[in-house]
Amino acid sequence: MTYVLITPARNEADYIELTIKSMIAQTSLPLKWVIVSDGSTDGTDDIVKKYLQAYPWIELVRTPERKERHFAGKVMAFNAGYEKVKNLSYDIIGNLDADLSFEKDYFEFLLSKLVENPKLGVAGTPFVEDGKHYDFRYASTDHVSGACQLFRKKCFEEIGGYIPIKGGGIDWTAVTTARMKGWQTRTFIEKTCTHHRKIGTGSNGKLMAQFKYGQKNYYLGGHPLWHLSRSVFQMKNKPYIIGGILLLCGYIWAHISKMERPVSKELMRFYRAEQMQRLNEIFHKPFKSKRDNRHTAEKVKK
Repeated sequence: MTYVLITPARNEADYIELTIKSMIAQTSLPLKWVIVSDGSTDGTDDIVKKYLQAYPWIELVRTPERKERHFAGKVMAFNAGYEKVKNLSYDIIGNLDADLSFEKDYFEFLLSKLVENPKLGVAGTPFVEDGKHYDFRYASTDHVSGACQLFRKKCFEEIGGYIPIKGGGIDWTAVTTARMKGWQTRTFIEKTCTHHRKIGTGSNGKLMAQFKYGQKNYYLGGHPLWHLSRSVFQMKNKPYIIGGILLLCGYIWAHISKMERPVSKELMRFYRAEQMQRLNEIFHKPFKSKRDNRHTAEKVKK
């Protein structure tokens, strides 16, 4: 399978060379990799330029500097890169963050999964921060992190690409819409990539990030029961207690202030149905396990 990659990069001078070195070492190279410098002012462009002559499949595109920082800007940058690849003949299109590093067979692995399963529309792996990744009780492997998402071309076109949402959730919206349209989406936990800039703390402290996560789950249509359960679960993680409280407060505040929801009612219904199914699995699994153990013990006695 042939693939193309697009990397929106805004002031990533501290990390982008790690990503470039990981890419040029890949056992399966892309047809084209477009790095879009989204108005960077920190030397990101100069770092990328060092590699352009030796690796002609890398292309640098620069967009004008923006004063306002928001997630919709990432979509604008991605679309600037998409203009450079949309007329090429390829099978897979990927979004790759500019602060990742990964093993040399990373893309070969993901491509093999897409080859094996024609119904697989989006593929990725967990990202690791400080040696840890998501707890998959509350982050199903059906979700694919925006750090690196590979879309089958037909799937990407059917969902209409990324939707610009200023508050965030563009990666989630794309993956969930793909499932709503009948595609399978999967995070393969056999591989990981390393994320060098902490998610959600680019312009916020850790506590404010939790509050904003709560707001985001509301405006993306998250079910109240799911969010309550997630907030309680978060209380056992750092920052202890307060992190879960702020996660819940963000959701409640968004509800009280009637924060506008940028997703369709159809997508919201689909999302809530998935959450309730997942919540049902979480709470029934311990009881099922106890029941199975009891039945096993009874059989042994007999």
